[in-house]
Order: sequence, then C-alpha cells, then structure tokens
Amino acid sequence: MLPTKPFFDQVASGLGLYLSLRDKKDVQVYSTTPMTVEFNRLIGVNKISQELGNKNLIIRFVDYKASDIERVSYDIENGQFRLTVIPKQRINPPQKEQIELSYTGISADTVVMIGGANESHFPALATKELTSANIVHIGIRDISLASNKSYISFAKPASSVSEITASLIKESGLAMDEDVATNLLMGIEQTTNNYTDPSVNAETFMIVSELMRTGGRRVSSQVPLAPTNFPPGAIPSGFPRPFQPPTYQPQGFQARVQASSQQTTQQPVQQMAQQLTPQPAQLPPQPPSQPVANKTQDVAQEEEEEKEPPKDWLQPKIYKGTSLS
Repeated sequence: MLPTKPFFDQVASGLGLYLSLRDKKDVQVYSTTPMTVEFNRLIGVNKISQELGNKNLIIRFVDYKASDIERVSYDIENGQFRLTVIPKQRINPPQKEQIELSYTGISADTVVMIGGANESHFPALATKELTSANIVHIGIRDISLASNKSYISFAKPASSVSEITASLIKESGLAMDEDVATNLLMGIEQTTNNYTDPSVNAETFMIVSELMRTGGRRVSSQVPLAPTNFPPGAIPSGFPRPFQPPTYQPQGFQARVQASSQQTTQQPVQQMAQQLTPQPAQLPPQPPSQPVANKTQDVAQEEEEEKEPPKDWLQPKIYKGTSLS
C-alpha cells in the first residue's frame, strides 16, 4: 500500500516488493493517487491499482438501461462459468465497449505500508475489511497510528526506502531478479541525487553493488545535453569552452593601439559623411568685384584719353642720328 502522493522512492520500493512476491503470493499494489509521467520508467508501474481489494468481481453496463434487460442466467460449460444477459424483445444487447469490470472487497491477510509518516497517509486503514489484517510498515522513520493498531515495523535510518526494501528481500530469501534490482536501484539513485546525499554510507554502496551484480540497470532521468537543445547563440554549460591564454601588453602600447584604432574607425566615418553631404556646383573663378562707381570712372577716363591725342602728335618730327652720309 502506497501513501497519498507518493515519492519516486516509495513507488520504486513498492513495485520492487510486488515483483519479488508475485510468483509466490497473491499480491496487489494499491495507491489512491494516479501515477504520473515521472513514474513511467519504473518496471510494472501499470500494475498499480486505485481500487483496493480484489475479492469480488463487479460487471457494469455503461450507458445501458437496466429496464432493457429481461433476465440474467448462468451455467457451467466444460468447467467454465458462463454468464448470459438476455435483453427484452426488439432491444439490442449491451456492446463490448459498454462492459466495465472492477473489483471490490478486501480479502488481504497482510498489509505492507511503504513510507508515510502517519495514518492520514493511508486512509484505507480505516475500512472494516482491514480490521483483522496484519500490518507491516517499511520506511526510513517510524509511523504513528492514531487508532493504536498493532503493526510490525521495519523502519530504520537509511538513505532511502528502496535501500531498506532491498535489504529485507535479501534477508528473507525472496526472489531478486533484474526487474526488482532495477527498480530498487533507480529509487536509491533518485532519492540520494546520485549518491551525493549525506545519508549515503558504506551500507548503501554495499546494497547498490549487490543490486548491480543481480542485473540492476542504471536508468538516467536526465536528458543528455545536445546543441539542438539550446537556442541559437547559446553555449551549453555541458560543453567546455576552448582555453585562450592571456596576452600581456604594456600599458602605453595599449593606449596607442586604442587611440589608433579609434582614429582608424573615425576616418572612414568622416569620409563617408563627406561623400554623403551634397556639394554645390563649382563655377569658374571670377575676378574680384569692384564698386559700380569706380568702374564708371575708369571707363570715362579711357574714353577721354582716346579723344585727346598726345601733345607732340601735331609737332614736326625731326630725326636725330649720329651717322653722317
């Protein structure tokens, strides 16, 4: 019997004990809480039932009116029981999809509680069918029962309930195969966080070694790191980065390199800005401009000079020379 909202270790321990007893005893694993995805890697998890007891078989017809049944009869044919359901005239019989089978009633003589701290974790103990049943508890701490029921306790300090269960199976001489060892090994590793919990001791490693010798397999619950598990640009922590030795440069050299890099960076930017800036159209050089009044006076003086000939223009011309002929 598993407690309400069981831990992984408790489910692994219960399934390990169930697989070890099923060949010799009529045994059932019961839990009030449905199993979730985290327990799927345990062997035999589909054998966990939410219905306590299997003493009586109940047959139900889902979405079928009881008034449509004429009668029910049974007979024994070749030593096999046969149940016949006869519907009324012009009424179809129940379909296969409408048949629902379940069990009720508890005929257990021994109830083994896995883990838990008090009676509220096992509400089924309050049923009348378990009044005369022997109660056994397996856990890493004692349990307190408010009803003052007598029980046998195998609780003791350990790294996990699976460790205690493995020890009990060995001491009792019960069957220990690969499936049992694998479940118990997973329970120990899950609870101790891969043997890093302070509760792990030499006894724990002895139990683990025996489980692995029996054929227990280590089933990891962690997804291996792969580059596809990370977004673009992310560096997985599981992959070491290449080592880059540090380089030493004098402080003055670093300053000059930084300044030159800044100048080199600024020059292309300035050149690009100059290229993008619109330039005005270039015109041929013009002579320096002068005031309009001065220009008018110069023109008048030139005209007067042209109208008045030189003073020696009307005088006779006398040739003077040094040679005599």
